[in-house]
Amino acid sequence: MLVTNSRPRLSPDDFKRLDSDEPVILKTGPGVPEQVHVFDDPGNRSRLAVKAALASGRPLLVRGDPGVGKTQLAAAAAIALQRPLVSCAVDVRSESRDLLWQFDTVRRLAEAQICGVLKLDHEAVLKQLHISRFIEPGPLWWGFDWAGAKTHCDANGLEIPATAPGTHESNGRVVLIDEIDKAASDLPNGLLEALGAGRFRPQGCPEVLMSDPAPLVIVTTNEERVLPDAFIRRCLVLHLELPDDDKELKQLLVKRGRRHFKQASETLLTKAAEMLVADRRGAPRPRPGQAEYFDLVRAILNLVKEGEDEIALLKRLKEFALNKQSGSAS
Repeated sequence: MLVTNSRPRLSPDDFKRLDSDEPVILKTGPGVPEQVHVFDDPGNRSRLAVKAALASGRPLLVRGDPGVGKTQLAAAAAIALQRPLVSCAVDVRSESRDLLWQFDTVRRLAEAQICGVLKLDHEAVLKQLHISRFIEPGPLWWGFDWAGAKTHCDANGLEIPATAPGTHESNGRVVLIDEIDKAASDLPNGLLEALGAGRFRPQGCPEVLMSDPAPLVIVTTNEERVLPDAFIRRCLVLHLELPDDDKELKQLLVKRGRRHFKQASETLLTKAAEMLVADRRGAPRPRPGQAEYFDLVRAILNLVKEGEDEIALLKRLKEFALNKQSGSAS
C-alpha cells in the first residue's frame, strides 16, 4: 500500500497541530452556516485515528450513520494540519478513474467545431485537440502532486481548487472521498490500486508520482452498500457513533451546542437535546442525530421573536427536524 518498509515523511509538527483543544472553525460558502469542529469525542478516538492514518500511510475509512460528522472530520483535519482539502462526492455514476482524472468530451467537441469553422491546418488541429488539453485533475492527482496538477491546469486554462486561509500544499494534502458506498466495487478497488502504486498515468499526460509528504486520504461511508473486504483490510477504520447512553448523549449534544451557538440559552440547548434523545428511542434508522440537533437549535435562534417563548416554539418545530420517519408529530 502506501508504506511497506518505511514511515511516511512527516515532521513532529504534523502531529502537534492535531493536539489543540481549540475549536476548528470551518469556513463555508455564502448562505451556509459557519461550522465548528472540536476533537472532543470520548477517548479522543477521532484525533488518534487521524494521527494513526498519517503515521501508517493508510487511508482512514470513517463509518457511521448520516449526520455524525464524518465529512466534517476531514475538513477539520485539513484545517488543523494546515493542508488544502480536495474532496470528491461519490454517486452511483462515479468510476474509479474519476478519482484520478476526468476527460471533458463536451469541451473537446466544441473545440473541434471551432477548428472546423476557422479552417485550421492539420498540425494546428492536432495541437488544439490534443487529449491532454481536456484532461482535468481529479482529487487524487491533486493529493499526489499538487504542483504538477496546478502546472497542468495553468497550461490548459483549467480551474484550480480553492484553498482555506492558513493552508499550504507544502504541508501535504487531505483528500476526502465522500460516501464511497454509493459507488460500485470497482471504485474502492481502483482507489487501492492508485494508492498502492503511488503513481498513475492520465491519458495523454506524463505519469503522476506521489510527492512528499504523502496525502492523508479520508473515506466516508453511510453503510448503504457493503465495501470490498480487500479495501477494508487496507484501511484504518474509525467508527463514529453517538453514545448509546441517554445521559452521555444529552451531555455531548449540549456541550457541542455551546460551541456552535454561543448565543443559545442553556435551557434551549438542554431541552432540544432531551427531545432528540427521546425521539431516538425505538426510532428506525437513520435515527436523528447531531445534524438534526444543530438544525433544530439554529432554526429556533433564527425564528424566535423578542419576548417569544423559545421552548414553545421548539415544541412546534421539533417534528420537522426529528420526526422524519413517522410522518406525523409525536
